[in-house]
Amino acid sequence: MIQNQDIVVIGIQPWNIEIGSNCKNIAQEMAKHNRVLYVNHPLDRITAIKGKNVPANKDRINVLNGKKDPIAQITDNLWELNPKMIVEPVNKVTLKPVFDFFNRMNSKRFAKAVNIAIAKLGFKDYLLFNDSSMFLGNYLDQYMNFKYNIYYIRDNLINSPSPYWHTHGKRMEELLIKKVDVVVTNSVYYSDYAKPYNKHSYMVGQGCDTSLFDFKAREIIAPEEVKAIKKPVIGYVGALTKKRLDLGLISFLAQSKPDWQIVLVGPEDATFLASDLHSFENIHFLGSKPPDMLPEYISGFDVCINPQVMNNTTIGNYPRKIDEYLAMGKPVVATLTKAMEYFKAYTFLAESNDDYLKLIQKALDTNSKELAEERRAFALTHSWENNLKEIWNALEMATKK
Repeated sequence: MIQNQDIVVIGIQPWNIEIGSNCKNIAQEMAKHNRVLYVNHPLDRITAIKGKNVPANKDRINVLNGKKDPIAQITDNLWELNPKMIVEPVNKVTLKPVFDFFNRMNSKRFAKAVNIAIAKLGFKDYLLFNDSSMFLGNYLDQYMNFKYNIYYIRDNLINSPSPYWHTHGKRMEELLIKKVDVVVTNSVYYSDYAKPYNKHSYMVGQGCDTSLFDFKAREIIAPEEVKAIKKPVIGYVGALTKKRLDLGLISFLAQSKPDWQIVLVGPEDATFLASDLHSFENIHFLGSKPPDMLPEYISGFDVCINPQVMNNTTIGNYPRKIDEYLAMGKPVVATLTKAMEYFKAYTFLAESNDDYLKLIQKALDTNSKELAEERRAFALTHSWENNLKEIWNALEMATKK
């Protein structure tokens, strides 16, 4: 367990991001026993001009205009930095030498802004924790004086639908992986990907806010809108988006088992909103809910599902919702992926639509209090505290003499 250490966290998600962020959770856990500077990704020149009225960019724009101090204290041990700089948007440049020249320039200017904050806060012998910043992060070993460099992979960015990562992502990430002290990932899929470039690549799992699922600390009761739905309830919580979920599978389940009630809790993308799933009497869309209310909704499910579509986005992702389902003691049926093999002793893993039918029925038939307690015990070990311990263990293994 590392304590009384200065840590600089850089990444691709700003502190004010509206969705859940592994990096923020890890930074908050680090700050319980260490001083932490969380560095927001700077705006690129185009976004700074066209997105200046976007609320999420407000703080960074105000820093650029001199209306706000770059450093803001969040807690006693945690600070947020909005670097007073703009990066040049060069990801679409296809010529490697041209891209490398401007990317190095961006990285040097970024490092200068971070170094100013480090000096102001008096950080010494600090660790650098890099959450997927493969472009700006590639040259920081030349411009920053950190003790150790940790690279964190939690998404398959280089194969994601976003073209931002496609032209130079694979090359730059491979170069970065080779030079860092340790690579930590939340999936075996990602650690297997990184290991050929750095032998110190470890799957460290992931955390979730286990306090939300503490039955002793608070009463968790299913909302009336779930109670009103007849049993059995087959439920899902999370974003309803075509890039992650198999609409055809959901339709198949609803048609094959009209007595099953499929409850979907979460915001819908345009494809879901326009889909014929809304025409099924046994599919119930309940909309977005506050994150701290998800245990209540899950408590009303008889079986929880994660009907992922198989693609480059989902194949390696650690699904946080599985921990949330298991923390409520619920039986879970999910699509078999490399990442889901980690949960195979506590979930039912399906490879086809017919598998889903059989395994959901099996989950309904075999559920028990004993199994529910086993699932809960397993999931509750996946706290952010334990996740951070695994990260520190990986760093220790990589740097021990």
